[in-house]
Amino acid sequence: MGKKLKNSGLIGLGVVAGVAISLQFSAMAQKPVDPPLPLEELRQLADVFGLIKSDYVEKVEDKKLLTEAISGMVASLDPHSAYLDKKAYAELREGSQGKFVGLGIEIGQSEDGYIKIVAPIEDSPAWRAGIKAGDLISRLDNTPVKGLSLDESVKKMRGEPHTKVSMTILRKGEAEPLVFNITREEIHQKSVKGKIVEPGYAWVRISQFQEPTVDDLAAKIIELYKQDPNIKGLVLDLRNDPGGVLQGAIGVAAAFLPKDAAIVSTNGQLPDSKQIFYGRPEYYALRNDSDALAKLPAALKQVPMAVLVNTGSASASEIVAGALQDYKRADIIGTQTFGKGSVQTIRQLTADTAVKLTTARYYTPNGRSIQAKGIVPDLAVDENADGDGLNALRTREADLDKHLTNDRDQEIAKSKRDELEEQLRIVALEKKRKPLEYGSADDFQLAQALNHLKGLPVQLAKPETTVVQTEAALGGIKKDLAKK
Repeated sequence: MGKKLKNSGLIGLGVVAGVAISLQFSAMAQKPVDPPLPLEELRQLADVFGLIKSDYVEKVEDKKLLTEAISGMVASLDPHSAYLDKKAYAELREGSQGKFVGLGIEIGQSEDGYIKIVAPIEDSPAWRAGIKAGDLISRLDNTPVKGLSLDESVKKMRGEPHTKVSMTILRKGEAEPLVFNITREEIHQKSVKGKIVEPGYAWVRISQFQEPTVDDLAAKIIELYKQDPNIKGLVLDLRNDPGGVLQGAIGVAAAFLPKDAAIVSTNGQLPDSKQIFYGRPEYYALRNDSDALAKLPAALKQVPMAVLVNTGSASASEIVAGALQDYKRADIIGTQTFGKGSVQTIRQLTADTAVKLTTARYYTPNGRSIQAKGIVPDLAVDENADGDGLNALRTREADLDKHLTNDRDQEIAKSKRDELEEQLRIVALEKKRKPLEYGSADDFQLAQALNHLKGLPVQLAKPETTVVQTEAALGGIKKDLAKK
């Protein structure tokens, strides 16, 4: 079973709005169709196809009509099922492998509409060209970035290997814009970063779960223990982690849990979807059959832990948080997670296209379904000392049209919650907060996690006063608008 998983079991990362998707790659299943095909409805489909070909105002290609019909049929099922054309399929495979063709920079939106360089990736084309953290991108080739979304900007920076991008940079201390002509290359992206934040306390962040994640995590932890052999507290940061490779989630959880612990289970119609995944190398090792976790310090299994999550933590990151919570191995700190608890299987149609189809739900070791619910933190802590900031703007699984229901828990009535969340969104937008840099000195939730590990008081969110605070904030905003 483990060998089969190595070739098929993947949880894919999010594509739209930070939404993660759980994936398993496999060949198209060959099984008889039961019940028989609905011939009458298929005749109607053929009739509509014929009408469009004969009566539509202009000619439409057969391939376009059929592709759109497939796409619409699959997309009508739930938010995560989809037809993957050549481009979408290639992007999904790139993301799971942790590599892509581009310039090699981590970016974020700055408050004035420019694209901010968070950091160049070491030894990437951007790094070698002299791009620095804090630089602002004002133009890509001849296109101003103001008005472009982050996704649109990323698409302009990615492309074919050995092609060039002209990047205009605004840099603090430079009187004139700087222009860099950078050649695209294949970039290998590290999904794990970490540091000793203060003597005895380590912070490890996983931005997404990729094929190299388990190896990268092991290497980073070994490095941190060399820096400080007496680590007495570790914070695992899964905030805004949209998901990724299933083996990565299993391996990360296994690094901290007892040997052979059950990590996650799945259930669906197909026999292959009814499985339990354990913290064993055959379930998480992807590279040369080696066990990256074998060389980890034994102390890692007992070191006190906290896990940071937020609304952007989805899919594979929820699997890890749920497993560590069920075994009481770590306290979960932050805000309720996204609630992505379904598995999508990739059925390849041609060499370049596929269908991504929801085939199962997944469950924590104690049998909890997080679908449309998420992981509820042990300690609710807002993004900032005075509220949940930009986290209040994020969408959850339960907000998506046609989302799967939770088959083990009744969903909470949404109307009252939605009204409050909409008010919180207004407050967050009016405050115009800058995006948070995780792991920085200004990271409030990290500071609270460290306080918890030290046995110090933690500033918790106060749900009982949220409505009052929100109404007061809205009242202030309305007064300001009235003055204008």
